[in-house]
Amino acid sequence: MSQAASRAVRSDLAQLRTEQTDPRYAEIDRLSTAELAALMNEADAAVPAAVAAAIPALVPAIDAVVEKLAAGGRLLYVGAGTPGRIALLDAAECPPTFGTDPETVQGVIAGGTTAITQAVEGVEDDTAAGTADIAAREVGPGDAVLGLTASGRTPYVLAAVTEARRRGAVTIGLSCNTEAELSAVVQYPIEVAAGPEFIAGSTRLKAGTAQKLILNMISTISMVRLGKTHGNLMVDLVATNEKLQARAVRMVQEITGATVEAAETALAGAGRHVKTAVVMLERDTDAATARTLIDAADGRLAAALTLPIR
Repeated sequence: MSQAASRAVRSDLAQLRTEQTDPRYAEIDRLSTAELAALMNEADAAVPAAVAAAIPALVPAIDAVVEKLAAGGRLLYVGAGTPGRIALLDAAECPPTFGTDPETVQGVIAGGTTAITQAVEGVEDDTAAGTADIAAREVGPGDAVLGLTASGRTPYVLAAVTEARRRGAVTIGLSCNTEAELSAVVQYPIEVAAGPEFIAGSTRLKAGTAQKLILNMISTISMVRLGKTHGNLMVDLVATNEKLQARAVRMVQEITGATVEAAETALAGAGRHVKTAVVMLERDTDAATARTLIDAADGRLAAALTLPIR
C-alpha cells in the first residue's frame, strides 16, 4: 500500500465511532479488578439499547431470510476476523438446535478454516477472495447472504456481498457504524451503533456482542417462523447427547402429558425426533404416519396434530 493510500485508510478509520477513544475509560489501567468489571459491565449494558434501535431495519431482513429458507434456499453469513468467527458459531448451532441441514445456514470466514483460531494477515483486505468464496458456494437467487463487519468497510465482506447481489441473492449488511459503506451495497442494511469500545478499537467487545445478538435474532426468529419450535420448545433438536435426550423426553411429556416411560418409548420409535414422537402419542399412530402428517403440515407440529389421517 502506498503512503497516500495508507493515510487515506487511517483517515477513514479515524472517523468511525468503533475506532474512537471513550474518555470514560482513559485510565482503566489504574483500576482494580472489581472496578474494571463494574465499568465493563456498564459499557456492555449499552448494547441491547443499540440493538433495539435497529429492530425496524432488522424485521424486513428477517422476513426476506424466511422467504428464502422456506423455499429451500440458504442463509450465508460472511465476515472476517471476529465477525467471521461469530458467524461460524451461530451457523454451527442451527443443526443441533433446529434440526437443519448443515448447508442451510453457513458461516464463511475470510482466510478459511485457519482463520477460525488465529489471525491470518491481510485476508480481510482480499476482495478477490470475497468474490471467489461466494462463487465457490454457487450462491444464487434462492439464497440470502449477510455480510457482517464492525467497521462497515471491510473489503473482503464488501466484495462478497457485492458478488452475491450480482448473482441475484438477497443481501443484508450488519455493521456497527452509521452511514456504513456496507449499507450502501446491500438491500437490507442494519446498523447497530453501540459506540466506542471499552478498549479503543477492540471491536470484539461491544460490537461483537451486538453482532452476536443480531445473529441470534435472525437465526432464531427465522426458525420459529419456519415451524422449528412448538411454542418455545425446540422440537426439532437433534438429541446427540444425554442432556439433549433428557430434554427431548421432557418436551414430549410437556406437550402430551405422557409418562416418562411412554415418552421414551415413543422417542425410540421415532428415531429420537420429538415432533414425530408427539404426533405418534397424540394421534395414536405409527412413526411413518406421524412423519407424513408433519410433512403435510410443512413441519409445523400444531398443524400436524389437527390434520386428518388418511
